[in-house]
Amino acid sequence: MQEIVSGLIVSLDVAALYLLVTEVKSRFLLSMWTAILHMVFPVIGFSLGNWMLHILLQWSGIVSSGLLFFIGLQILLSSKNPKYSVPIGLLAVTASLDTFSVSISFGMLNLQKYYFILSSGIWTFIMSYLALHAAKTGIPIKNAPFKWIAGLSLITISIYTLWEQ
Repeated sequence: MQEIVSGLIVSLDVAALYLLVTEVKSRFLLSMWTAILHMVFPVIGFSLGNWMLHILLQWSGIVSSGLLFFIGLQILLSSKNPKYSVPIGLLAVTASLDTFSVSISFGMLNLQKYYFILSSGIWTFIMSYLALHAAKTGIPIKNAPFKWIAGLSLITISIYTLWEQ
């Protein structure tokens, strides 16, 4: 269940980011590309996390908790920067990089990678498409609450993970 909820959490960050992008012609393609990247990066991250688990077995819980905490903190701090001016393809890649770090932590915790990968891809597609559509139509939705929810959720998961050690 933690994997599915985390998939939703990382998609909230993308939704918050894509609410700022109003000039996108191919909302469906950008949403699909971002969802695919949200599934590819975790495959790499889980592999790296499993490898690190074997090497750092004793420290894996602390390291993964730290990673999740700082990813959540970075999401919270990034809510202060409301403007983005990067190419759309690069925007999709940078919006998807957090799933790589989260999946490293999950790989170290030996969680179900396929649940997270599918959840992340599906939720990201849905949330990014809805956010891009809302941004295009001018529906006034603020992105800061999405980033705060995502950041605080990852910090909470990191504290819970550390507590369970």
